[in-house]
Amino acid sequence: MQALRIALRYLRAPKSHKAVNVISVISMAGVAVAAMAIIIVLSVFNGFTDLAKAHLAGIDPDLRVSRSDGRVFPAADSLCSVIAHMEGSRAATPVLQERALLVSEGAQMPVIFKGIDLDGYTSATDIENIIIDGIIASQSPLCDTLAAAQLSVGVALETGLRPSGYAGATLYVPRRNGRINPANPAGSYRGLPLSVSGVFQVNQPEYDNEYMLIPLQQARQLLEYDNTPGGAASAIEIALAPGYPQQKFIKRLKEQLGSDFTVQTRMEQRSDTFRMISVEKWVTFAMLIFILLIASFNIISTLSLLIIEKRDNMGTLRALGASQKFITQIFVWEGWLITMAGGIGGCIVGIALSLAQQHLGLIKLDADPSALTIDVYPVRVECADILAVLGTLFVTGLIIGLLSKIFTRKIN
Repeated sequence: MQALRIALRYLRAPKSHKAVNVISVISMAGVAVAAMAIIIVLSVFNGFTDLAKAHLAGIDPDLRVSRSDGRVFPAADSLCSVIAHMEGSRAATPVLQERALLVSEGAQMPVIFKGIDLDGYTSATDIENIIIDGIIASQSPLCDTLAAAQLSVGVALETGLRPSGYAGATLYVPRRNGRINPANPAGSYRGLPLSVSGVFQVNQPEYDNEYMLIPLQQARQLLEYDNTPGGAASAIEIALAPGYPQQKFIKRLKEQLGSDFTVQTRMEQRSDTFRMISVEKWVTFAMLIFILLIASFNIISTLSLLIIEKRDNMGTLRALGASQKFITQIFVWEGWLITMAGGIGGCIVGIALSLAQQHLGLIKLDADPSALTIDVYPVRVECADILAVLGTLFVTGLIIGLLSKIFTRKIN
């Protein structure tokens, strides 16, 4: 600890040559700026992750239960009722999802449709918050025989359909049952006439480009599951009570369902989206760490100058019986202290700026507010990121300190 005390004294004490002071400040500032940049960039990535979660909350539930083999399962209504009454469950609703062909006058496109129970689905998701035109409805305003559909913005633009009472749209799927007559290919498909009640936008391409919602009962009829005992579904979507531990609920749910079913969180349901954000975040982190290392190597020049300045002090310490190892430890600690002092200072500034943006929204997005879902850059400070940066600084400081051994060996 004597070596650390001497290193602290050298760090605080003014140097006899002003150039050494200037170079020391520049070296610490370089590390501080790099550390600050890492904290801010990681916090911005956290903000965009939260933004993606908020968008997906409009159409993805907290949890989704589906068969492990991906098949449609019967008795979904009764299973849904059991899950809805579990502790921690706020709502549970069955859904039926499949691919189809949407045909309107002058346009057609492949789509993914999801059959939903309106009451249960609005309880399990925030679908009403992402409707940008019209309303969400289960009954067509035109007549009882038409299913009311909610189209994603991409489907609406591609087909020209709008929630204006227009009813010239039909959803087609291949027949599951019965024989196919080669002389009548059109008879191999089942159709469902639609009217459009609303248009939604999630700001996620996988939803906005080809997604649509229709009532669950009509979806079952279209796919010929209307006679399935207990109601067929491809998944059950669950909303948890506010504040209830998600992992606790998942554990209890898996125990009841067994290995035939898979339970997915919102992030697992859209794993590709969040994996991409995570990969970008940590690749950027690695690049910034490289910049931090480059900035840290400036400290070596500071140490070399400090060793030259303290040559007489080292001679005094040798005369008092200090070993070469002890003298080396002083400058190992000195390099580590300079790195940590600059890095911690940069972290404090980065955290302060990030928290200011997170809570005060100082930096605004420069665009038409009516065309944006948010008006400030999304930022969220996360303790794990701070610990990762501090850990990197700790290791970097040790590396820089150990490199100082090269210079201390030259002291006679």
